Amino acid sequence: MADVPVPLTEEQIEAALREAPGWRREGDEITRTYGIRYHGGVAMIVHVADVERLISHHADIDLRWGKVRFAVTTHDAGHKLTSADFDLARRIDAIAEAHLATPLDD
Repeated sequence: MADVPVPLTEEQIEAALREAPGWRREGDEITRTYGIRYHGGVAMIVHVADVERLISHHADIDLRWGKVRFAVTTHDAGHKLTSADFDLARRIDAIAEAHLATPLDD
């Protein structure tokens, strides 16, 4: 049986958010939006999805004209924040930078 992810405490979430500039907490999710041309956004999403497949963790992704929004939570932990969410956030940031996306909510 797979290990059940452990939700972070409020103190751990606050500390993790300080280490994840640009990410905002919205309830039990962390979110970030990037500005990027539509087709560039599609390419960025494919890159993120490939990494997500490898680490078995995914974001909810909203692609709009000129922007992409990521929302991350751990579904297996009852939609609570875990260390896996902040790891994925760092990976998304690196991919967005590689795709020359502009953070919109810093």
